[in-house]
Amino acid sequence: MFKINEEFKSAPEFKTVRYTYIAIAVVLCVLPWLIPVAVYAPFIVILAVVIPIALVLIPLIMWIPLYYETIVYKLTGDEIQWKRGVWFKKTGIVPYNRITNIDVTQGPISRRFGIADLKIQTAGYSAPSYSASELKIYATKESEELKEFIMQFVRGKKPEAVETYEITEDNTALNELIKIRKLLEKYVKK
Repeated sequence: MFKINEEFKSAPEFKTVRYTYIAIAVVLCVLPWLIPVAVYAPFIVILAVVIPIALVLIPLIMWIPLYYETIVYKLTGDEIQWKRGVWFKKTGIVPYNRITNIDVTQGPISRRFGIADLKIQTAGYSAPSYSASELKIYATKESEELKEFIMQFVRGKKPEAVETYEITEDNTALNELIKIRKLLEKYVKK
């Protein structure tokens, strides 16, 4: 299953789901108008339509396995590390003490292939949209197990705001502020 300090990848079904999305898009958005064009239009018009479609679909189909190979996650004792990207490489670290929520999302196609995504939200992350998350772990077969594995670390950590600003008895600055307040209260009453 999942181990600390060992890299893991998304399930191979990630590729199958993406290919299925492309097939559905072609069947629903391209074929309804492409078939009549192919039947009734001159050959040159058919070429003028099919070539641009092929120039979009072929690189997209080739990109999916390349992108899949770049997706890597690693759970450490303190954080989740991730990297991905074919042309634009992205890496990131999400500390457990910043995680506020983990959602498991699974559409009907992903459900058919037995995979789900984990959307991890953190405190202080300002995304452009409400549905965005700081980290998305794609295509896991054991999504609930992974969520619970991560949540064990999250539950064991104090939130960063508390950890950073924790007040202790020997906090000199706080003691000085208390003395100043008492002096001010004393002089304001007079």
